[in-house]
Amino acid sequence: MNGVPPHVALHLLMDLRDFHIPSLEECRLHQTIDLMIRPHYRYLNPVEAGTWAFVGGESPPRKRSGAPSFGAAVVGHSGTGKTEAITRCLSSYPQIVRHQAFPRLVGEHIQVIWLSAEVPASGRTTDLAAALMRSFDSATGFGRFTRSLEKERRDGMKMLDEWTQVASSHFLGILHLDEVQNFFKLSTLEKRRKRKGVNDLKELSIVEDQCLKGILNMMNMGRFSVLLSGTPDGISALMRRLSNTERIAMSGYHLLRPFESAKDPDFRGIFLRQLGRYQYVKNKLPIDDALAELIIERTGGIQRLIIALWIAAHRVALERNSGDLRLTDFSKAADTFLAPVAPAILALRSGDPKRIARYEDLLPGYGAFWSQFWGAVSQSL
Repeated sequence: MNGVPPHVALHLLMDLRDFHIPSLEECRLHQTIDLMIRPHYRYLNPVEAGTWAFVGGESPPRKRSGAPSFGAAVVGHSGTGKTEAITRCLSSYPQIVRHQAFPRLVGEHIQVIWLSAEVPASGRTTDLAAALMRSFDSATGFGRFTRSLEKERRDGMKMLDEWTQVASSHFLGILHLDEVQNFFKLSTLEKRRKRKGVNDLKELSIVEDQCLKGILNMMNMGRFSVLLSGTPDGISALMRRLSNTERIAMSGYHLLRPFESAKDPDFRGIFLRQLGRYQYVKNKLPIDDALAELIIERTGGIQRLIIALWIAAHRVALERNSGDLRLTDFSKAADTFLAPVAPAILALRSGDPKRIARYEDLLPGYGAFWSQFWGAVSQSL
């Protein structure tokens, strides 16, 4: 960094927003996705006439005999890297495959391997169907749903059925739905005040029942695999019913945790050691226990906040323009740039359910069994 002026270093610093180190759980997630995509196609042999009747909607809408449902869930606090991990895993596969020849078809056929969409903030069927249609058109370049999206009056369930049939006819392998907590909303303040006990401090209710039923029906029919991701409150709300839990966690349940302490080997031995190489100053700061403790204390071990603090500390250092990075730069950055998230971090680190309950996406979930189950399975492989 000799001779690099601070304003240039600031722009170089912004590249750290792309910093990513896959965790062991992310590697397991990649394996889960692979085990959802490939075995799923065993039940969609395009040579068989029954397959085309099924994917084309010609047969009665019922599940194919012997075809299991493929569903999995990824859960983690905001900033733990759920979306980034899933995006990177899915991107290891081609999104579309152009077949010059395809069984029982004349001419080219485009197979869609994966699609990803975010559950809209409204949580309504119409908006979800529109998001799925836009995702399909963006991936294929068809403009297949242009007319449906231009309509002023929309029927959400009809749009969702239309999208499902089209996606199925293009042999969609896996659908990823992110931010599933948007299917739900907090109960009114008045109702929450009437409840007693820690577990009743926050109660989620479904925004639109038919929207969630439409997604669960997709999973049950087995037309394609479904991967859901979201914060603990959203996944927990989905899994309150055993039937939903069985569908959602049938193929895998992946919990992406924040780093628990400064001595966490994944943090100290891997993540921080690599991050420490990216210091945009002449005189480097030692990567020692004091720095590790400070970072965990001020970020709660949440990866996104660690990167944000690292960048913010550099901004403090580069503004001072003395050519070095100091421990005090991290403290000042946390007190200023990260001040808005400080109460949530204190609540998370305290482990106090009453304090955590003030921040809905930090609430512990109900997926402990599935997390332990799939963790044990992975360790035995």
